[in-house]
Amino acid sequence: MEKKFDFSGWATKANLKCSDGRIITEAAFKHCDGMTVPLVWGHQHNDPQRVLGHALLEYRPNEGMYTYAKFNDTEQGQNAKILVEHGDVVALSIYANQLRQNGPNV
Repeated sequence: MEKKFDFSGWATKANLKCSDGRIITEAAFKHCDGMTVPLVWGHQHNDPQRVLGHALLEYRPNEGMYTYAKFNDTEQGQNAKILVEHGDVVALSIYANQLRQNGPNV
């Protein structure tokens, strides 16, 4: 991968129970493979001040969705980068809408 990213990690991990009780199946976000999406704070897509950068999504069969993220040069983006570098923020959550659910499985 040529592009330099600030961090990478799992956006979703297959078949783990989320805090809301849902279980994200391994192919739930397969259709997003290769997409670049905004990296936002707290799922707030309607506020440009919450955009911290962008994330490239990579579907990994049998595992889930991996992401490579880059912070932008805004004050918010650079503050978030420092929080990640210092270990103050250690988790990532993917925004899901138009879910199709069968029991607890999404």
